[in-house]
Amino acid sequence: MTAIISRPPLSDRLSTGRVIAVLRAPQVSALAPVCDVLVEEGILSLELTLTTPHLLDSLSGLADRYADNADVGVGTVLDTADASKAIDSGAQYLVTPTMNLSVIKLAVEHQIAVFPGGLTPTELGAGWDAGAAAVKIFPAQTVGAAYLKHLRGPFPDLEAIPSGGVDLGAAGEWLNAGAVAVSIGGPLLGDALKGGDLGALRDRCRAVRAVAAEAG
Repeated sequence: MTAIISRPPLSDRLSTGRVIAVLRAPQVSALAPVCDVLVEEGILSLELTLTTPHLLDSLSGLADRYADNADVGVGTVLDTADASKAIDSGAQYLVTPTMNLSVIKLAVEHQIAVFPGGLTPTELGAGWDAGAAAVKIFPAQTVGAAYLKHLRGPFPDLEAIPSGGVDLGAAGEWLNAGAVAVSIGGPLLGDALKGGDLGALRDRCRAVRAVAAEAG
């Protein structure tokens, strides 16, 4: 008999906003000013990656800072040790670059949404069957939005989030192809995490939100 998976759900914020901002900051101190702008402009899902040095040491404070207004998740999770630390520090979701079934199992046990990365139908199907809230198609730029339409043939219920090379134009294409949300890094953040113009970041946030609102 196949075990019944209690799949952690997507948050209402992500289901409504449909955009995850991926923040690969050079240092933790760069995150709050940029996250403040993102949240003020309605980008309410913040993926803070473990490529930022000492992120986990500051995660609980950042999670508390945005608890009332946004979802704070942790990305580039490579193993269960980091996944456990992220969960203990207040991460509301986890994102992995690979289809790590052990991380998915841990997240499901804690009822934390997890978006595991994969590209092939075998990888993505395995992640979905293991209880992922949505699978991350990565690197999305390699295949393009039509790929999701093909996947929906054998996997009609699959929830997917493309990541990797998704700009504004591609974001609309993926959402129209049925993606539940899109992950956007550089095309949204620009140079903001390196001291760039936060006014320009606001403009990009508004442009991304407009694309998400117009998509089917």
